[in-house]
Amino acid sequence: MKVLIFGDIYGRIGRNAFLKEYKDLVLKYSPDFIIANIENISSGRGPIEKHIKELDNKCDIDVYTSGNHIFDNYFDIKDYLDRDNSKMIRPANYYENEFNYFPGKGYKIVEKNGKKLLVINIMSKTFMKDDVYNPFLKINEMLKEIDLSDINGIIVDFHRETTAEIYALGFFLDGKVSFIYGTHTHIQTNDELIMPKQTGILTDVGMSGPLYSVIGVDYESIKHRFLGGVLGGKMEQCLDKNYVVSGCLVEIDEKTKECINIEKIRIRGTL
Repeated sequence: MKVLIFGDIYGRIGRNAFLKEYKDLVLKYSPDFIIANIENISSGRGPIEKHIKELDNKCDIDVYTSGNHIFDNYFDIKDYLDRDNSKMIRPANYYENEFNYFPGKGYKIVEKNGKKLLVINIMSKTFMKDDVYNPFLKINEMLKEIDLSDINGIIVDFHRETTAEIYALGFFLDGKVSFIYGTHTHIQTNDELIMPKQTGILTDVGMSGPLYSVIGVDYESIKHRFLGGVLGGKMEQCLDKNYVVSGCLVEIDEKTKECINIEKIRIRGTL
């Protein structure tokens, strides 16, 4: 079973670059399933339904994952997240109780051609502004609660800041899931690894967005944070037409759920 995965699609340049490269990548890899993180798809500040529909009309993506920006446009996205046919999931470990409700779900099971894939979205507590439940404990609970008897593969989008957490989660879940990949930091890492019990990991799958940018943001709108220590001001998406599209292809043994191979994808081009 082949799963084509894309990291954070960032803003207008990211959307257009992704759409430009999408068909060729599908023809090249013939994936069974496609996953894309779209939490930055709308100007780099969360998704809106208009841009999700744009992707739906032009692509056949099975699951949209997200992260800490999922609720940046809360009133636009909340109804879409709760729809039965929604392709989008949000971090599963937001705190929920009788006083507080978060729209959407933290996982999705998709089925095609007799193959079933479980996709889980989880977020770190370390260096992230949102206060969430321990991701290690939450995903452990989920794997006990979800019926895995006829699942052929399990993919985890771990939205995080640190590199060490991916490896720690890799050891914690080794042999329990097929593949864990990082999103959020937007820079593809060169550390793909299959763990001893055949769980694959990749610290960050990278972004689709403007190449000459500060992880998608225009340098002129962000430089004061580095040069003057001032955290105010509005970060603007970079609109330079040079782009990068990043992702990976993961091959999974559909009988054992084990990761067989990880191939990184990184394409540069101009719109």
